[in-house]
Amino acid sequence: MTVTVRFAPSPTGLIHIGNARTALLNALFARRQGGTFVLRFDDTDLERSRRDYADAIEVDLAWLGIPPDRTIRQSERLAIYEETAAWLRAEHRLYACYETADELERRRRIQLARGQPPVYDRAALALSDEDRARLEAEGRRPHWRFRLESRRVEWDDLVRGPSHVETASLSDPVLVREDGSYLYTLPSVADDIEVGITHVIRGEDHVTNTAVQIQLFEALNGQVPTFGHHNLLTTASGEGLSKRSGALSLRSLREAGLEPMAVNALAVLVGSAEAVRPVARLDELAGLVDLAHISRAPAQFHEADLETLNARLLHGMPWDEARPRLEALGIGGGEPFWLAVRGNLARFDDVRLWWGIVEGPVEPVIQDSALAAAAAGLLPEPPWSTETWRDWTGEVRARTGQKGRTLFQPLRLALTGLDHGPELASLLPLIGPERARRRLSGETA
Repeated sequence: MTVTVRFAPSPTGLIHIGNARTALLNALFARRQGGTFVLRFDDTDLERSRRDYADAIEVDLAWLGIPPDRTIRQSERLAIYEETAAWLRAEHRLYACYETADELERRRRIQLARGQPPVYDRAALALSDEDRARLEAEGRRPHWRFRLESRRVEWDDLVRGPSHVETASLSDPVLVREDGSYLYTLPSVADDIEVGITHVIRGEDHVTNTAVQIQLFEALNGQVPTFGHHNLLTTASGEGLSKRSGALSLRSLREAGLEPMAVNALAVLVGSAEAVRPVARLDELAGLVDLAHISRAPAQFHEADLETLNARLLHGMPWDEARPRLEALGIGGGEPFWLAVRGNLARFDDVRLWWGIVEGPVEPVIQDSALAAAAAGLLPEPPWSTETWRDWTGEVRARTGQKGRTLFQPLRLALTGLDHGPELASLLPLIGPERARRRLSGETA
């Protein structure tokens, strides 16, 4: 059996890091099993679904490094759903109902007042052909419900373990609206059967749907997939994430300059048994995914954690990985420059600042003119190495009597114009003798 999973967003907004959690858990599970990752756009809601959102989702998944092996769109598969509905009607599992929303709400209130569960009473099953004809003559159009079997539905959840739902406590779900459009359940199950989905990995907010879907798979003689319901990602304050608000969207994180692997690692590891830490490769991250060890409690997302993780990832980034990105930015200095500055990066684009410090022009800050003049006169002849800083400052200390902060801070300000930054032992050889001498003399260089 080839493992086949799917990520099924509705293209009604920008996906956020919580959606990325579901997408990644599916894609990494497939990667670990040598399987197939399917992107399915649940876009049958023609009023709210937009192609630009679908395009944005594909861009986001590519940025995360998990482009799908196959993409399908439910709006292009309506014929499959029509055949599915026709089959269910012929098998007497899909039946026409004519109650209005107001009538259903009134029945629900009466049931609650009597202490009864607000479950649909299947009154429509008692309608005769004449009753249906009369209702349709009044202008009513039916919605269609799936007739559930009243029994315990059990499954072994990849995350939650042995699970069950008593379907006797559920209303027969509406699968087809009055206008003939489909609700989520029927297209989803029809697609899972047709595509051959073997594992459905999704948020725990779908647990209550599972029993209905299992019965629908069985009614359609389809192979029931293995289900896994992971905990949801929330904000630091415990609020849920929403595509409509655009908060923490992958686009905003990308535009903020965050590393995709920092987003990947946090989205997958938070709320699991694994400690959140930098992970540089998707294969390594896939090896850490163990659905059985995901916590049942909501996983809180803290933006500060993402910032920290992003910095740690950059601080450990090897030269071979950084090289093409530096070249694309037109930044030289080679491996010595990268190793000198990477520990001071919060975003990769911060390298521009430090390359500007190396190449100039830099307006020096002369805090102690006598010290700067003495230091300029003691600059050694090239070539310079990482030992040059130690040897040079040793001579300056001996000549001026300055040491510690009163020695090093004025030199940093003169050489870089800043009071912080990379170790000058690594930066000084990149600045070079000529620029160093001019800056110590107070010249912009």
